[in-house]
Amino acid sequence: MTIHKPAAAIKTTWKIVMGCAAWAACALVSAQDYPGKPIRMVIPYTPGGSIDTVGRLVADQLQRQLGQAIVIENVPGASGLLGTLQVRKAKADGYTLIFNASSHAYLPLVMSKKTYDPERDFTPVGQIGYVPLIVAVTNELPVRTVAELVQLAKAHPGKYTWATSGLGTTSHLSEEMFNRALGLQMEIVAYKGAVPQLTDVVGGHVSAAISPMPGVMPFVQAGRLRPLAVTSKTRVLSLPDVPTLAEGTIPGFELLSWYGIWGPAGLPADITHKLNTEIAKAVEAPSLKSKFAELSFVPTQSTAAQFKALIADDMAKIGKAVKQAGIRID
Repeated sequence: MTIHKPAAAIKTTWKIVMGCAAWAACALVSAQDYPGKPIRMVIPYTPGGSIDTVGRLVADQLQRQLGQAIVIENVPGASGLLGTLQVRKAKADGYTLIFNASSHAYLPLVMSKKTYDPERDFTPVGQIGYVPLIVAVTNELPVRTVAELVQLAKAHPGKYTWATSGLGTTSHLSEEMFNRALGLQMEIVAYKGAVPQLTDVVGGHVSAAISPMPGVMPFVQAGRLRPLAVTSKTRVLSLPDVPTLAEGTIPGFELLSWYGIWGPAGLPADITHKLNTEIAKAVEAPSLKSKFAELSFVPTQSTAAQFKALIADDMAKIGKAVKQAGIRID
């Protein structure tokens, strides 16, 4: 039996076939031709901090590999929220990315009103690496160990203060956990990034800070801040005489700041894969190894899927700690 299709149906079918072929061709071209113009990379904090320092190093290497400029745009404000929301609303074509730290995933965990979902609203492209944080105090404070800081703070409740690089950041969460674990009443003062945070500690306007190593180390090396402890489970090579918080002060404590690159939700898989491949090359580039070592930054290679899994696992772990500690910001 012969089945005759109406001409309109044949025409419609042909359009669908041609449409699918055109879509496939466009997808192929997007992978081959990307990037065909400069890429905008948003860093949602002030220039000069840990995230900005590492982000610029990685962006410089990536643009050499990709053959296109990567334009860094610092968009500080609201603990990184302003820059984050800009990227969330951007077109998912690979030309707008965000370089951020674990605070990108942590901020919604502590906000009373969530303005974005780090898993649903963004495409994880690749992890860059991680760093410990340093517990540092102003030179004006008469303490040289964490035990002495705790003793001083308990003797004068409410007198001494923490500076944080922003609410919901790893800096903020570590200070909250420090207070609760040791029963301290040190108020936390929020800043728009690590540079103003640490500058005020250096000036003695705030007593102490817990902040990622890349931003703190220049002040420590210049003798302008006194390091008391690091937040990794083991001591770091660049500060061999500085103990970990887990060494007697808060047993088992570890909190690291990990960095990565995201795109808006719906970033094409081929572009995500290409960027991830180039990121893996960049973090292992010989030109960056010594610079990373100076910052005590540990580069990490991961697939986009592995980075996605890390984010989910860390959000579950930190979310539990945030709930137990009752940390919440309006």
